[in-house]
Amino acid sequence: MESMEAAVVEPSAINPGPIDGSVLYDQDKHVSSAVWDGQERGALRCHEHTSKLDQWRLTAKQTELVEKAGFGYLRLIPAISLDNPLISALVERWRRETNTFHMNVGEMTVTLEDVALLLGLAIDGDPVIGITHTSCNAVCENFLGRAPEAGYASGGMVKLSWLKEFFSDCPEDAPLEDIERHTRAYLLYLVGSTIFSTTTGNKVPVMYLPLFGDFAQCGKYAWGAAALAFLYRALGNASLASQSTISGCLTLLQCWSYYHLNIGRPKLKHDPGHDCFPYVLRWKGKQIGPTANRDVIFYRKALDALKPCDVEWRPYIHMDSRVIPEDIKSSLSLGRSKTMLICFDKAERHLPDRCLRQCGKPQHIPEEVPQWQRKNRGVDGGVDLSGKMEFELTEWVNRRLNIAEGDGSIDESEYMQWYLKITRRFVGRPISLSSEFQRTNSGLRDIAHIADTFPIDGLDPQQVESIARIRYIAHECLRGQVETPVIASGIAITELGKRARGKEKVRRKSFVKRKHKDEPMDCDGTSEDDRSQFHGAIVKVDELPLETTEIDNTSQLCNLGTEDHSQICLVSVDGDHVQLCTVTDGEANHQHPFQAVGELTDVEPFHHGVEDGGSQLDALSMEVEESQFCSGNKEVLDPHCQNAVDRADDSHLAHVTGDIESQTAVEV
Repeated sequence: MESMEAAVVEPSAINPGPIDGSVLYDQDKHVSSAVWDGQERGALRCHEHTSKLDQWRLTAKQTELVEKAGFGYLRLIPAISLDNPLISALVERWRRETNTFHMNVGEMTVTLEDVALLLGLAIDGDPVIGITHTSCNAVCENFLGRAPEAGYASGGMVKLSWLKEFFSDCPEDAPLEDIERHTRAYLLYLVGSTIFSTTTGNKVPVMYLPLFGDFAQCGKYAWGAAALAFLYRALGNASLASQSTISGCLTLLQCWSYYHLNIGRPKLKHDPGHDCFPYVLRWKGKQIGPTANRDVIFYRKALDALKPCDVEWRPYIHMDSRVIPEDIKSSLSLGRSKTMLICFDKAERHLPDRCLRQCGKPQHIPEEVPQWQRKNRGVDGGVDLSGKMEFELTEWVNRRLNIAEGDGSIDESEYMQWYLKITRRFVGRPISLSSEFQRTNSGLRDIAHIADTFPIDGLDPQQVESIARIRYIAHECLRGQVETPVIASGIAITELGKRARGKEKVRRKSFVKRKHKDEPMDCDGTSEDDRSQFHGAIVKVDELPLETTEIDNTSQLCNLGTEDHSQICLVSVDGDHVQLCTVTDGEANHQHPFQAVGELTDVEPFHHGVEDGGSQLDALSMEVEESQFCSGNKEVLDPHCQNAVDRADDSHLAHVTGDIESQTAVEV
């Protein structure tokens, strides 16, 4: 493990990967590319419908039939509160090319073993496949004894609310046929709200109903494998940048994360049990402790910084294995089966050879995964999918012939060297877009300065031409960045403390309007860390959105419109005074000092200057206090005019007031 930890790259790396795109060939469509470019989509909408499962009242006979059908443990699973930000952050690490999570420590995935132990579903047996349907009436009449009314069904799907309304309360003395119909309705509701939940709201396809016709035969299907195929497909769809929802058995996904990752685990009022089955029940109970501040970015940063010590590769060895039913225990070896998982039209690859450490075996470089195109084959009604999925069905039939075996002599450091080249190492940027933007501009300014001042005496014409070319390129790149918040390198910066809440920005016309908080971040946005560094601030007065306003019939210093750009309004701090001045022909003229109320401790004066030779001035986007310039002793409340001093350490700067002569104006 030490060698693996050492192989993880430093978070200061610029390239998030993959360096070798042969494995993650769909990177451009993946949500991590959008996040890297500043396009946040927020938490996914998670679709599970387990909140009303406990409102079904099952008779003793119904319970017996549910257990015979293979869902005796699934019905015991409570409605666990979903952590949407955690699930969303996990989705950002899921790769549909390999059906695995790409973590910093290596690949991980939800395996058949996880499904068997967490949900208690069968992972061995017949594939869950059959005939598709585009209409509900005939199927429901045959297996439920009644068809849904208009508005309760569409496109081969029936509303869960209809099933609950008419079948959730079966009389104790009902005939056996009615009991079986009510039980089939319950099973359809159960799978439709848990393992096969869809993004269509509260609907479930009726194609599962024929599989519930014979309860004994129903118990021979590999429902756990179908649940995993459905979840794999849902994760793959949700990992695309264009998606905003996710379905499937999210309780399985979330509890898998609780067991395997030391991130977001809830603290419960009781000690987690080790003698309950299925293992999902360990996380049943009321949570304690704060969770409100855990958003997608919180979990993303935790996953980006994941270390081997944060991973439980084999969490179930700490559980009491005596509670595992024998039929499930005997099939756990299929957790290492390299096979195809099938759920009607959904076929997904199960690749545990990429996650052998979850099986207690050293990880080697896995075999290449052939690219395959996922198809939704259940378009037409009345189609038996068995005839269209021969290859997938053959893979499943041979599942016991493809058990992945580990090699104890494997050196995992070799695997990590390979893995870090083919994986996506970071989802969130270690350095903010604004910081990278400022750093790039600062470097360009340095290059331009070196090229401008480089001595060319004694150089041959080709060298002179190269220097001229460098100078031209640097200045061309900087030409459109004159009025962007760039801080030149090599200049001392005065730290004025953290940004006070509620401040507004004085923006130039060239800046875009303020984004809403839920809109993607632009590269000209400035992070809190960046906004605390302002030195040598120069503001063009003609570009400040000032207006002529009157408060109590007193004229204010606000109308500063002009077409002449030769003069610049400067705001400087000198001891306890703030001074307003102009710049004319390279000289700064201080005008109209006014007293700053309160004390500014450990704050150096702002410096100002104009570059010689007609070079372009730096212009900083400045955040200003809510206090305003004033005329006489009247405080101006115009939100457009604000104090240019930004942020005092851990507190708001004092409001600035003072005496300004009634005819004060800046002739620009």
